[in-house]
Amino acid sequence: MKNQALEMIDGDTLKIIEAKHHDPFAVLGRHPCSKGVKVKFFLPYVESLAFADTDTVIPRIPGTDVFEYLAAVDELPAHYRLSWTDKEGNTLSGYDPYDFAVQLPEFDRHLFAEGKHWHVYEKLGAHLHTVDGISGVLFTVWAPNAGRVSVVGDFNRWDGRCNPMRSLGGSGIWELFMPGLVAGCLYKFEILNRQNQALMVKTDPFGQQFEQRPSTSSVVVGPSDYAWQDTNWMQARSSHDWLHEPMSIYEVHLGSWRRNAQGGFLTYRELAGELVGYVKMLGFTHIELMPVTEHPLDASWGYQTTGYFAPTSRFGTPDDFRYFVDTCHQHNIGIILDWVPAHFPKDAFALAKFDGSALFEHEDPRKGEHRDWGTLIYNYGRNEVRNFLLASAVFWLQEFHLDGLRVDAVASMLYLDYSREQDDWLPNRYGGNENLEAIDFFRELNTVTHEQFPGTVMMAEESTAWPQVTRPTWLGGLGFSMKWNMGWMHDILSYMQENPIHRRYHHDRLTFGMLYAFTENFALPFSHDEVVHGKGSLLNKMPGDEWQRFANLRLLYTLMFTYPGKKLLFMGCEFGQGNQWNFNQALDWYVLDYPLHRGVQTLLKDLNGLYQAHPPLYQHDFDCQGFEWIDCHDVEQSVISYRRKDGDGNELVIVLNFTPVVRHNYRIGVPQAGCYEVLLNSDSQCYGGSDVLNGAIWTDEIAWMHLPCSLELHLPPLAGMVLKLQH
Repeated sequence: MKNQALEMIDGDTLKIIEAKHHDPFAVLGRHPCSKGVKVKFFLPYVESLAFADTDTVIPRIPGTDVFEYLAAVDELPAHYRLSWTDKEGNTLSGYDPYDFAVQLPEFDRHLFAEGKHWHVYEKLGAHLHTVDGISGVLFTVWAPNAGRVSVVGDFNRWDGRCNPMRSLGGSGIWELFMPGLVAGCLYKFEILNRQNQALMVKTDPFGQQFEQRPSTSSVVVGPSDYAWQDTNWMQARSSHDWLHEPMSIYEVHLGSWRRNAQGGFLTYRELAGELVGYVKMLGFTHIELMPVTEHPLDASWGYQTTGYFAPTSRFGTPDDFRYFVDTCHQHNIGIILDWVPAHFPKDAFALAKFDGSALFEHEDPRKGEHRDWGTLIYNYGRNEVRNFLLASAVFWLQEFHLDGLRVDAVASMLYLDYSREQDDWLPNRYGGNENLEAIDFFRELNTVTHEQFPGTVMMAEESTAWPQVTRPTWLGGLGFSMKWNMGWMHDILSYMQENPIHRRYHHDRLTFGMLYAFTENFALPFSHDEVVHGKGSLLNKMPGDEWQRFANLRLLYTLMFTYPGKKLLFMGCEFGQGNQWNFNQALDWYVLDYPLHRGVQTLLKDLNGLYQAHPPLYQHDFDCQGFEWIDCHDVEQSVISYRRKDGDGNELVIVLNFTPVVRHNYRIGVPQAGCYEVLLNSDSQCYGGSDVLNGAIWTDEIAWMHLPCSLELHLPPLAGMVLKLQH
């Protein structure tokens, strides 16, 4: 009987039944005909159907789930309501989704196709929407190569036959307004592969909230009614001169900073109380979050992102995350997000082969796949893909008031042959290895974010000698605010790991960084990458016995905070955690019961205070006016000394001794005569040091090191001192 019924209906209706029609609005809903208006519905789980306002029964085509009604021209209202009984006997009512005109304006489609719609996240995805006083959810998704796209969710039994979407032609966008739906609904998109007719169920690329892992459904989010309390911070930020201000960044992985009593994650709101208070106590100016963009796998640390517009649900809702950021700002702490536009995972539920084609990635694996990471590379030459990423950056800065983004793996984006075998990459149109599309993307990214959000910073994790990473785009640069100084970090850690008796043979590692220190705007990073994958903790990289390891670590931090460049330190390093970082458990907070660990933490607090209180340590971080060597040549004794200067004639003298030997009567030149006081000595007893102190030191009228006078000091072992002329 059913097969005979199917043979009697037209081909378009049959395609609807088979869920293979690319244009369901051409069949479903109301359509003029010679006898009036024909209204057609396809409802697989419905037993009986009627117009709710008139109780007029809508007949079923026998043997099918298709209902059809012939109405007079003026019989139906502008938007008719239906009532139906489902197969479980429930009586329901609502408006027909196929009775509404196109909702996404052509202007938005055009901007997206041009790659210029910075706020496209307000249009694509799932959004509460009202049409002629009827409320519901408007779903839109970009899938230009799909044969059919349907919305599936907890409102239609996850059945792709129920709600196929309207194709908006050459834009590649599909849409469907679903009246009656509200915030909190779970949904995905079912996509028919045009080439092989396979079905794929995908999360929303523009989804703004997701289920907690391992579930992956997108969640409909309503407009936030969060009442921000950071107006003063935001106004001050817009005119903030970050180039000449202190910036000390605490890098955090939220899932393993601390855990609750049951071993579970702290929520965003709990972190707002505990983490913000801790960072404030230590004196850091900023927190950098390892990616909190939604991701399925804890072990990826967030770097294999699947939700570019959603804070991970591990720690709470989007408004909970707003509360966390707001709390930071109210305590004068900035927030930087680690953001990953370099690659994305191959998970079948997400972006990979999204519409059956290589939509977000390159088709050719020589351009489209990271061999090392097993991930896919974005096609930066495609307008819509570039727009997707640019809109994500704007989203975090706009919607969550973030103060900047740290862009991960920039080098992997700049070079077409990054970490590839000789025959496993394709050159650009000029035959070179530069990724020209990625270069254009970076310039556009930095131009847009700096124009739209003045005072925010864009930081590049770029590990090569690519020129002008932090120079303006109009001068040929990439336009980033800052670049991680990976060369300095590797040189210094390599030097510090040497036994002090051998350091004289590696003195160049200590001083080489000054040859290029002002070629870029550098941040000095001791990040998570240096304390994982068998590298050990910073403390356990240090040579010597226990006392020497802690002294070396304190010396390292004193160098870092007095050296030109903004500062970044990964969590746990501030108190000398002994174990390398484990993403799956909290930091070893118990070690603060031991004096040497408390001493490191106290030193970090004092270094932050010293750094922020004295403009010579930060005002000219990015130009040579702020630094001058006193002596960089004392190879035999492994001592360096230098001056840090501001623009008002103030300066500090820094002396660092990289051996465990007390250097008595050590003379250094200074520019002005008078009495110098020691502002900080990393060997002080309060930090766990041996307490070799100098007190107030008067200059001698002995010219030294091309300077008019000099000081005679007792240099503490494995320690640094910061001195200032008393006025």
